[in-house]
Amino acid sequence: RVSFMNNQKPQKPTLSGQRFKTRKRDEKERFDPTQFQDCIIQGLTETGTDLEAVAKFLDASGAKLDYRRYAETLFDILVAGGMLAPGGTLADDMTRTNVCVFAAQEDLETMQAFAQVFNKLIRRYKYLEKGFEDEVKKLLLFLKGFSESERNKLAMLTGILLANGTLNASILNSLYNENLVKEGVSAAFAVKLFKSWINEKDINAVAVSLRKVNMDNRLMELFPANKQSVEHFSKYFTEAGLKELSEYVRNQQSIGARKELQKELQEQMSRGDPFKDIILYVKEEMKKNNISEQTVVTIIWSSVMSTVEWNKKEELVAEQAIKHLKQYSPLLAAFTTQGQSELTLLLKIQEYCYDNIHFMKAFQKIVVLFYKAEVLSEEPILKWYKDAHLAKGKSVFLEQMKKFVEWLKNAEEGKQQLSLQMV
Repeated sequence: RVSFMNNQKPQKPTLSGQRFKTRKRDEKERFDPTQFQDCIIQGLTETGTDLEAVAKFLDASGAKLDYRRYAETLFDILVAGGMLAPGGTLADDMTRTNVCVFAAQEDLETMQAFAQVFNKLIRRYKYLEKGFEDEVKKLLLFLKGFSESERNKLAMLTGILLANGTLNASILNSLYNENLVKEGVSAAFAVKLFKSWINEKDINAVAVSLRKVNMDNRLMELFPANKQSVEHFSKYFTEAGLKELSEYVRNQQSIGARKELQKELQEQMSRGDPFKDIILYVKEEMKKNNISEQTVVTIIWSSVMSTVEWNKKEELVAEQAIKHLKQYSPLLAAFTTQGQSELTLLLKIQEYCYDNIHFMKAFQKIVVLFYKAEVLSEEPILKWYKDAHLAKGKSVFLEQMKKFVEWLKNAEEGKQQLSLQMV
């Protein structure tokens, strides 16, 4: 045993790690977009301007060429005719092709045909989706490097691809680049883009896509800070033939203003600010944001009802509601100066009492309170009773109001008789 161990040769020290011999063939396969570009351009030259043949060629080439590795080069060629240098220029010494978006005719039909080429390619090679999105974001940042005609074609194509879901609306973030906005490039590009997008779908579909990526409230950022107003946006896009987009932005702005108004109202109420200050603030906001009295009265009602923790017992909630609403009736009275506003408030009360089961028996008491406090008058109450009420719980509420309405009618007839006698 001892002799065996003594006969073993001492181990030689070795270097850690492994060494691989690099073959010349592997070295040639390093990143080489120029060679890839030559292959694609040669194929496109052979297909000519027949876009169906182009789509077939691209489909077949994906099996032989490394689209995953050279996605940017592939899309540069299909859009601009060759590899783009930073800033969006084509290198003079590079091979280029005229079978591309920028060399095509500047019309919607041609761009729809090109959109089909991109759709087929990305459906066939799903992994190109992300690369294409990155490419479009880059192209939008390069807009100043393109001619007006090239920008128009790219805008139309982008609008079509947004409409059919090939692109996500988040790519529009690139248009908020400071230099593009400052020089008016973003707004001009957006006109062509939205025209083709709305042409393919409609303003509602566009709105849904924008909302999904939180861009529905950012469209005014297409203009410099000193021009970011609804009036400027509306004028610019209406004159460009996009009235529906102008109205959409105006509506979005109005929704934002209404939310802000409700939030501020609730804060003022919780602080216990004097009603005269609250009324002044609300009237200023109405004027500034073009908010109607009917809209304001529903906001005030919602704000007033949300400031209280309501009792869960039906017999106690009515008493609590009357006490609370009596306190706020001067505020509501300030914004029911029109019959339509009074009717709007009545419908809101009906809806609230129906949706909150504990308030079902409190409806008539609230209406009578508001009548006495001069928030509501005879005519809107009678109109509501006759034909302007909602379907929600109508049999219950009409029954509650029956005696009071009869009393109002008699009082109204008494007034008319008195006025006739005076005449």
